[in-house]
Amino acid sequence: MEGQKPIEKFRAGQVDCALWENEITVNGERRAILKATLSKRYKDRDGDWQTSQSYSRTEIPLAIWCLWRAFETMIDSRRGEIEEAVGAASGNAGAGPVSANRRL
Repeated sequence: MEGQKPIEKFRAGQVDCALWENEITVNGERRAILKATLSKRYKDRDGDWQTSQSYSRTEIPLAIWCLWRAFETMIDSRRGEIEEAVGAASGNAGAGPVSANRRL
């Protein structure tokens, strides 16, 4: 992920969650997957910005909120892929939503 920019960021207080797109190969086929990173920014005693992956009791709900937003974005992204595949298979690309009973 070095040198790459996140495709989406979520922030609550000092907690940040970044969503990254990575390419993997599965059975010789290249696929894009989404991954999330979570961090906290704070100023140390000298006033310098630091990054941590340690969360206090009051920061855990903020981390959960950020991760939930990232998860929703991942699911929405996957839902779009499924809708395109179903539309292409039926000859109606982009022709409406997938059944609510379909699992992602």
